Amino acid sequence: MANLADSALTLLPQLHVAVGVILRKQQVLLALRSSKQHQGGKWEFPGGKIEPGETVAAALKRELQEELAITVTQAEPFMLLQHTYPERQVTLDIWLVTAFSGTPAGLEGQPLQWVNIADLADIQFPDANQPIVTKLQQDIGLLV
Repeated sequence: MANLADSALTLLPQLHVAVGVILRKQQVLLALRSSKQHQGGKWEFPGGKIEPGETVAAALKRELQEELAITVTQAEPFMLLQHTYPERQVTLDIWLVTAFSGTPAGLEGQPLQWVNIADLADIQFPDANQPIVTKLQQDIGLLV
C-alpha cells in the first residue's frame, strides 16, 4: 500500500518556488493571489517558480523584480518546505529579504499590504504558507 501512495505522489506535478519574506521593521509584505490562480484569493509571501538551471537566489531576485519592482540587495535562507496539495506538490525555498531598493508595487495587478508579524495569524494564507507564519511568529524577536 505505501508503495502505491508513494507512486501517486511522484505522479503529481512538481513545483519549486522561491519565496521572499520581505521584512520592514516588524512587518512583512504580502501579495493577494488572483482568484484565477491555485489557492486564489489568499494572501501570500511573494515569489515564483525557479526556472531550470537557475539558482534559488537568482530566481528570488528575478521574481521580486518582475512582480514588485524591487531589487533585492540582502537576503538569506530561512526555511525549506514541501507541501502536497491534491493536484500538485510544491517545494517552497523561503528566504528572508532584509534589504531591497525600490518601492514595492503590484506589477501584475495584485494588491499588496504590509502586515505586522504579530497579526499574521489573522490572515488567510495558502495551506503551504502556514509553517512560514508559525516560524516567523516564533522567531519575531530574533528578526528585528
